[in-house]
Amino acid sequence: MNYRHIYHAGNFADVLKHAVLARLIVYMGQKDKAFRVLDTHAGIGLYDLSGEEAQKTGEWQDGIGRLLDADIPAKAKALLEPYLTAVRDINPDGGLKFYPGSPKLTRMLMRPQDRLSAMELHPDDYGTLHRLFDGDFQSRITELDGWLALGAHVPPKEKRGIVLVDPPFERTGDYERLTDGLAKAWRRFPGGTFCLWYPLKQGAPIAEFHAALTALEIPKMLCAELSVRSDRDTTGLSGSGLIIVNPPYTLKSELDSLLPFLKDRLKQDRHASARSFWLRGEEVPEKEF
Repeated sequence: MNYRHIYHAGNFADVLKHAVLARLIVYMGQKDKAFRVLDTHAGIGLYDLSGEEAQKTGEWQDGIGRLLDADIPAKAKALLEPYLTAVRDINPDGGLKFYPGSPKLTRMLMRPQDRLSAMELHPDDYGTLHRLFDGDFQSRITELDGWLALGAHVPPKEKRGIVLVDPPFERTGDYERLTDGLAKAWRRFPGGTFCLWYPLKQGAPIAEFHAALTALEIPKMLCAELSVRSDRDTTGLSGSGLIIVNPPYTLKSELDSLLPFLKDRLKQDRHASARSFWLRGEEVPEKEF
């Protein structure tokens, strides 16, 4: 309950997560049939980067702040365009004052037939999120522990959708909780696309986490990781990863184009790295950049 995303909004981890989320939504929208996005740990939806909390850490300056006006190669620019256009659209006067959290970004990319279900447990953040979407009939905002949503809110009635699980990782056992939550949700919604976020930091049990996910025997699981610095001299976040279950067939090649650019643009020391690989599914070698 102490985690507040406002301190971290727009940082390098958000860039990776939201760029990929935007790709998933764009792909889902290629068919006319409606879909739903379930955001289990939604936050407040819209962040003021000029506010005291964001200014205290300034993390956005090494994330979206390095990207919005960057000279981006054509292929990476096309892949980032839905995400970056949304960021620009909420800053109509130019510059970078506001940043969209995942529910706001999702809502900006949805079509009239699509729906958003966003869960937030923190009472103050829930109140802010609810006010942001007040009167929006395409969005349902619920004060709920997001872990419970993985059992109670899937499958969506649309039978098509994306489940974004972006927990704060402040409690012991969150990697195990993420694995168990996916197992439960996938059994109920095996055709859904799941996007799971996790931190990379010193001592994190990443190999064990990946092994536990692989043991679930879910047919297709793609992994993307971006580290912007070494974890040797810090106990804080050095990178982040995403697990995408049932990814669009184009996503692996898109990541192979996008990750090298993000690594070079967002790196904070010479130890920056990025990789994409299949945990289960396609027999394609891991690519490290």
